[in-house]
Amino acid sequence: MTSPALAGALSVPHGELRALFPSLGQQVDGRDAVFLDGPGGTQVPLSVMEAMSAYLSRDNANTGGSFITSQRTDAAVASARAETARFLNAARSEEIVFGQNSTSLWFALSRALARTWRAGDEIIVTSLDHDANITPWTLAARDAGATVRTWEFRTEDCTLRLEGLDALLTDRTRHIAFTHASNAVGTIPDVAGAIRRVRAKSPGATVFIDAVHHTPHNPVDVRALDCDFLGCSAYKFCGPHLGILYGKYEHLDRLEAYKVRPSYAKPPGKWETGTQSFESISGLRAALAYLESVGGMERIHEYELGLVRAFLEQARAVPDLTIHGLTDPARAGERTPTFGVTLEGWNASALAAQLGAQGIFVWDGHFYAVDVIDRLGLKDRGGLVRIGFAHYNTHEEVTRTIGALKELAERGPAA
Repeated sequence: MTSPALAGALSVPHGELRALFPSLGQQVDGRDAVFLDGPGGTQVPLSVMEAMSAYLSRDNANTGGSFITSQRTDAAVASARAETARFLNAARSEEIVFGQNSTSLWFALSRALARTWRAGDEIIVTSLDHDANITPWTLAARDAGATVRTWEFRTEDCTLRLEGLDALLTDRTRHIAFTHASNAVGTIPDVAGAIRRVRAKSPGATVFIDAVHHTPHNPVDVRALDCDFLGCSAYKFCGPHLGILYGKYEHLDRLEAYKVRPSYAKPPGKWETGTQSFESISGLRAALAYLESVGGMERIHEYELGLVRAFLEQARAVPDLTIHGLTDPARAGERTPTFGVTLEGWNASALAAQLGAQGIFVWDGHFYAVDVIDRLGLKDRGGLVRIGFAHYNTHEEVTRTIGALKELAERGPAA
């Protein structure tokens, strides 16, 4: 059922939806706090907190036991796996792996894949990605004697052009990793088009997609994309701190996972090291149920497009403000509601601090997208200020943020 807060035309998600998030009621010096820190981790609805507490207070046990709390834990994990498979449109629940966080899962996968690479093989990464989708593959390539090639983004608009990928793909390409959406500047590359090119020019290569920043804002369909692997994080879409790895079953089955001997020999268990955070897995189930209750990712995407257009249009009134990335409201569908900005004369940390003092919560720095900051030449300025809207944000909050930026631009950093 679609929540009234998101029904009909693009509307402000006031009332019922925002009331589900206890944190959104906070104030700073008498003013409502504006949570624009979502790219680093979204706020969490009460239903997720209650699900985690209920698990710990009633069902807390390890798996595989012959007693009721263990059996409930087994059932909760199986249910969460099946629901996550539906969320990503995986072919089967055994293609879903849970872990401490996405980075840990990706390092484990990179180590396993590297055993299949040889000297002379080529691995492709991009300069637009979070470093968690660069370093695991470059270290694995180094260990295997493979060569790393980089698909560079255009600094003019922070986009990845498919012709740049064409120039890198060869019959020696064994693996390519790229983002579904930039966590620093919001760009959504043509993922489906890129995968089609890989299949045509380098049919033996595996494709890994970092969807951590994409899943909070848009639907994900791993079968339609035809990716081999995809990673995301529950805490970026209103859930607990939990990493998720999708892999085509044939890959998860054939690759050798680094695993203790008595543990599971078949996917997904063969890829899950140690005891899982079962309370977090219970929270994931609640987060997925919450997203469905407010209309699903399609409806959330539609609402957030309005926030993107509103920010881009109103930002024109802020003197000396630079939005790094796509700025045309007509291309709102090619980016997420995450904006990496700089303001002339301001260091990123000082600007973020001024906004924070006004109750507007934003991030500053590189956000682990270190190559993005380097290529944009922003290292000496403290990187970017990252303003990230989520579906629980309002159009009024867009206007308030723009007003604060405009005031700071006109006052200058000396103030």
